[in-house]
Amino acid sequence: MSSITTLARTALCCAVTALLGGCVIAGDVRPYPAMAPVQPIVPMQAPPTAGAIYAAGPTLNLYADRRARDVGDLLTITLLENTTAQTSANTATSKESGLTIGSPSLFGAPVTLGGKDILSASANGEREFTGKGNSAQSNRLQGSVTVTVVQRLPNGNLVVQGQKNLRLNQGDELVQVQGIVRPGDINQDNTVPSSRVAEARIVYGGRGAVAQSNAMGWLSRFFNSALAPF
Repeated sequence: MSSITTLARTALCCAVTALLGGCVIAGDVRPYPAMAPVQPIVPMQAPPTAGAIYAAGPTLNLYADRRARDVGDLLTITLLENTTAQTSANTATSKESGLTIGSPSLFGAPVTLGGKDILSASANGEREFTGKGNSAQSNRLQGSVTVTVVQRLPNGNLVVQGQKNLRLNQGDELVQVQGIVRPGDINQDNTVPSSRVAEARIVYGGRGAVAQSNAMGWLSRFFNSALAPF
């Protein structure tokens, strides 16, 4: 029986370790997969007139600037992300109740045993709960990433995606941006702020000695997870 118990405990520890090991380690950021082609709902367009001398598509533009407009063009996205969130909650409830049953009489006399009234009863209850919670979070990301136009939608909007990988002396850094850009939001210098990117998916993180030094150990993560019984 002792060996079976030891074997069961060992299997449980291995399962927990595998479960925790399968989680993404803090700082080990996994990039988004490549964006699938966007299929928006657009109104019907009139067919081209037969015999026209101009055709739609990427051609020689004599008066166009250097802003991105076709598949394969490059566009620089300026990251200006600054988010702040704060919540607070307070809850307090209380309840008091009481119940008293008078002493009944039998044949005009109270029912007693040894001179004590045995049929009277009383009960009192009191319940109280107080809860308080606060949460605050602030994030800030600045920089720039040059992305590539991977699709031009029928309405003229551009689907872009790109990433930047930096290998530093103490680890790797990853910045990835995906989304949809409206040509009218592109500046003259071929840049657009990240706040103008629709369906934006932005990843920033890294892996290495610096990221691991800020990561919580696997045993500490277990006691801070939903699996901890306390």
